[in-house]
Formats: sequence, structure tokens, C-alpha cells
Amino acid sequence: MAPRPVLRTLTAASRRKTPNRQAYRCFSCSLRQAQQQGQQHGRTTHFGFETVPESAKQSKVGAVFSSVASSYDTMNDLMSLGIHRLWKDSFVRSLDPGSNPSLSLSTDTPSPSSSNDGGWNILDIAGGTGDIAFRMLDHATTINADDRTRVTVADINPDMLAEGRKRSLTTPYARSERLRFIEANAESLPMVPSNSVDLYTVAFGIRNFTDKQAALDEAFRVLKPGGVFACLEFSKVNNSLFDAVYKRWSFGAIPLIGQLVAADRASYQYLVESIERFPTQTEFRDMIKQAGFLIPENGWKDLTGGIAAIHKGVKPLEGGR
Repeated sequence: MAPRPVLRTLTAASRRKTPNRQAYRCFSCSLRQAQQQGQQHGRTTHFGFETVPESAKQSKVGAVFSSVASSYDTMNDLMSLGIHRLWKDSFVRSLDPGSNPSLSLSTDTPSPSSSNDGGWNILDIAGGTGDIAFRMLDHATTINADDRTRVTVADINPDMLAEGRKRSLTTPYARSERLRFIEANAESLPMVPSNSVDLYTVAFGIRNFTDKQAALDEAFRVLKPGGVFACLEFSKVNNSLFDAVYKRWSFGAIPLIGQLVAADRASYQYLVESIERFPTQTEFRDMIKQAGFLIPENGWKDLTGGIAAIHKGVKPLEGGR
């Protein structure tokens, strides 16, 4: 049975061709022509502040996360001034996994139908290290006395998944059917049936996707009608003075600390640049809506002045795209 919607009141470039040109004789023109010919093989996208072919971004991002996999918590401590753990706790509490709607007092919380005694089917995308998955299962078990809710952790990076499997050994879920890890690209999930997922989560991952809209479209496909899309991501600070301080910290200190702590300045430089390039709260909300989701209230909740934000969308019970 599909989960109920978050709010009952909710209702329902093409590629340009480069003309053939004769070969240029001057050196600078030859360079420009070579660049144009390279771009003919595919669209470009952003890798931090760098513009790269879409076909190259996946491998570049993969190299970053392979580099930081073993120090992922340290990375997030630096990126969030140490409060990412509180954000993740708040994110999970807002979703209340495993809750029984007949007992829930909150109309904001996605919850499976009371006749669904098989627990929630949760898909955690870009969740390689298991941070969100473990919290989800802990919450369902200890808060809602639900030992049937299960989480599939999907990540495109095998090093992140290996870190998650290793960490799971210290949890009660390591060898249970409630937790599994799969290597998968969020932009195409053929192994996940349509209309099969109760809750789709992605935390601090979607800004690294090559085609964010394709990933949102795929989230819409795999969710059951009434299913919930929930995203926790770095966002845009909403106070100009605070924003100036935070950016000074991000661009001035974080890459340097990455060099000193992890001997990896480049990865940390990319990560702060990727935050800067991520859409604003309003823009990302509109992307979620474009995928077909219904948007509760204004669509997001800022955390710590907008350093991060929680976005949600609900797949309509009927109709939709």
C-alpha cells in the first residue's frame, strides 16, 4: 500500500549543431576550433567552477569521493562547521520513518498506510557511508517500534559503499534483510521497479549529479503514489553578513584544511565550489515541481540560516506526469 501524502490538501535544449568550418591557420584560432569540436561530442556541465563535458563529470566526481570516502565525516564537519550531524538528525525526525499514521499527530510527516504492516521501503540515494540509512532504521526501531522498515543504500561510488558496509558492521543491521547496499546511478535506476518506494532520500549528494533533473524524474518514477521525495543539501545563506562570513570560511579555510588534514586540497576545493553552483532554494523547489511532485507549503525548510535546507515533494495519488 502506498504511503499517504505529506499534506492532504495538496492537489494535484536540444543540442546545437556546429557548422562545418575550414581549418584555421592561426594558432589561437586552431585552439578555439579544437575546443568547439570537443564540445560537439556532448553537452557541458559544471564541475565546481570548471566547465566540463557531461561525459567527464561522473569520473571526476567519482575521483573526489573515492579520495574522501575514508574521511567523509571529517569532510562534512569542515563543510558544515561541525553541525551536519544535527541536520541529519532533524532530517530523519521530520520524516518519522516507520510511523503509524493512526497514531501520528503530525500532518507534515510521510507515513505508510496503516494497513501496510510490511514496513516502509526506503531508498537512500548517494548514501554510501550509511549515515542516513542507520539513522532511519534506528528511528523506526526505537521510536516507532517498527522492525520491518528497510533501507536500500544506493551509491555510484564503490569506495563510499565499501565504507558504508564497513560501518554497518557496528550496527544491528549489518546482516539483516533490513539493510542492503547497491551500486547505482541515480539518473537511471532500472533495478528499482516503478511505484515501489515509499520514501526516497538523498542527503548531501544531489549537487554532485551530472543531470539533476533526470535524477528527480527517476525519483518520481520509483516512488509509489503518495510517496515522498526528501532531500537534505547545502544551500544558500539568507543573511548577507552571515553569507560573507561563511563564504570566507568555505573558500579560504576549507581547501587549506583539506590539504593539511587529508593531503587533498583539490577535492575540498571542488566541494565548496559545488555548493556555490547549486541552485537556490526556489530554483531547486521548481525543479522538484517540474518532475511532477506536489510541493508542501513553500517546499523547503532552511537550516542554520540557509547553510543547508530540507526539500520535500510528494508524488500525487492519482494522475501526475
